[in-house]
Formats: sequence, structure tokens, C-alpha cells
Amino acid sequence: MDTRLFEAARTGNIDYLQQLLAENPFILNNTQLSAENPLNIAAAMGHVDFVKEIIRLKPVFAIEVNQEGFSPMHIAADNGQVEIAKELMEVDIKLCRLEGRQKMTPFHHAAIRGRAEVISLMLSGCPDCIEDETERRETALHLAVRNNRFEAIKMLVDWIREMNKEYLLNMKDEQGNTVLHLASWKKQRRVIEIFLGSGSVSTGSLEVNAINHTGITALDVILLFPSEAGDREIVEILRSAGAMRARDSVPSTVTNSQTSTDNPSTPERCWSNRDNLVEYFKFKKDRDSPSEARGTLLVIAVLVATATFQVGVGPPGGVWQDTSIPDQKNITSNNTAHFAVNHNNIVINYVCFGSICTPTYKNAQKIFQGLHS
Repeated sequence: MDTRLFEAARTGNIDYLQQLLAENPFILNNTQLSAENPLNIAAAMGHVDFVKEIIRLKPVFAIEVNQEGFSPMHIAADNGQVEIAKELMEVDIKLCRLEGRQKMTPFHHAAIRGRAEVISLMLSGCPDCIEDETERRETALHLAVRNNRFEAIKMLVDWIREMNKEYLLNMKDEQGNTVLHLASWKKQRRVIEIFLGSGSVSTGSLEVNAINHTGITALDVILLFPSEAGDREIVEILRSAGAMRARDSVPSTVTNSQTSTDNPSTPERCWSNRDNLVEYFKFKKDRDSPSEARGTLLVIAVLVATATFQVGVGPPGGVWQDTSIPDQKNITSNNTAHFAVNHNNIVINYVCFGSICTPTYKNAQKIFQGLHS
């Protein structure tokens, strides 16, 4: 792009643009060979009048997607430029559905950034944009929940219910997660209350017991990944709406025609999909904040340390302190004879200091020699 045209777009100087056109009537045509066009730059800077003039002169710029996967509408939606979005929709009402990289539309970007006014504008002009999915099969509602955009979530849910499109609440991403799964993972109590309404879910609306590809429900997400962020209240809200764990929501009897792989909640399927769950909850720079990642890692570290300590001080089944031989004189004793023996048949004594026991070995050398004689 001519640097002078770039400067005119950056500053929104229409007079300078006209001067450049007088000197070279084809200056706008030459920009088609560049990575950017002046409409993208003017949209990013918020120059509404300059955008109008470029659209009048070269409306084709409105539908161009640059190398980064952004069109002028993507930029306007991401920045919350409502007036510019209006002008662009005058060119083509479906520009809010224009796909960029990873099939991301301007409407998706508005949801990610929580641009409520832009969302309202696009829904009014092109309501079908709410059904568009990214490469990961995420809807705008998935993206709004994932990025904690409460006002955008409320607006989208209200619109969905007003238009009787509640099936959109049950749409699943590539991992089989509904928006309720994501809200549970993010500990978004207010969002969960919006999804569940009064607490009772009518048939055909929100599926509170939907199971993802890893074999867990929204309630499982809370119970499997506990924290101190109001988990008890969220669990109560979910249970009051009829939420169950996956193991309880699937009938225990399976017909002969069904295999274990047909049931998403079977242990075999959960195990085979464990890598998907790990991959899904991995830290992603463009999705998760470092503070949330640190908090989650801290919770996990505490849980692992607690579980390890409990196993150390109280092994499953207990331990024998020493070999026990009942008193021969007391035949009615309830105690039976036993020998503390490890897997190599080495007699073991436990020397205990408080709650910590250290094993010592009796006749270890003799037994070792006997095994190799």
C-alpha cells in the first residue's frame, strides 16, 4: 500500500484521500496486491466518515479478509465499533458471518470480547449468525462463556429464549461440551443460574445431564475439579435442576446390541478419552489467563499432597506391626497367627515414631541365601 494512503486512512483525512485520488485515480486498485487495505486501517482507528468514503469508492474492500484472517467487520466487531459495523452491514447484511481463520466470524469476535452493542446489532440484522460454529465447533455462546463475558452471555441467552431456539443451549463443541459444562468448569455461578432459570428445566430445553466425549456431565466437572470458589452452592443449584453424575444418569442395563463404546460414560470410554480431557483442559495462551492457571495448579498440588500424605500415614488395609502368635494357653483367643512378610518372604518389623513407621528386616540375609542356594 502506498504509504500516503496508509497515512490518510490512519488519520481519517478524507481531503488527503481526495488529493491522492486526483493525482492517481487507480491508487485504490493498487492496494489489492498488498496485505492490507485502507478500510481495515480506518476501521481499526474508528474513523467512521473515512470508512463511509472508502465503501462508496471501493465496496469490495468490505468483504476482503487479510492474511491474519480479519476483514473490516472482524476488526469493527473486535473493537466494539458499532457505527462502523452498521456501515459495513449496509454493504452486505451477512458480513457478520464472514469466516476468517479457524472459521471465526465477526460475531464470534464480538462474543469473545463481550461487545454487547455489536452483538445486538448483528442479531437484529442477521439472526442466523448465532448458529455459526468455529473449527472447534464452538458457538458464540461457547466463546462468551469461555471468556467470562457475563453481559454478552445474558444477552445471547435472552435472545435464544425469546426466539424459541433453546436447542442452541445444548450444542456441543468438538469435545462434546455444552455451555453448561464450560460454565461449571469456570465456576460461573451467575451464568449457571441464567442457564437454569428458575431451577427446573422443561423438556426440550437445557439438557443438564448432557455427557461430553470424556464421559462426564456438568455436575461431574464440579466434583472432579473441586475448588473453594463456591462449589457447594453450584452443586446445589445443579442438583435442584435435576443434574446427576454420568454414572447415575445412564441406565445400568445395556442391551446385547450395544457395546461398551456406545456408552459415553463407561469406564473403557473414559479411559480411552483421557487424553482428550487432558488436552482440553491444557493451558492455552489465547484462551486462559495466567492467574487462573496458577490458581488451578495450586489447588491440584494441594490435593495431590493431601492424598499422598493420607496414604502414607494410613495404608489401605492397615499394617501388621509384627509377627503375632497367640498364646497357646488361651485357645479361645480371637486372634489368629500371622507373620509380617513382604513379597520376598522377608519377615518385617515396623519401628514406629508417632504416625511414621519404618520397616526393619529379620533374618533377611539367611532368607536371601536360601532363595539362591
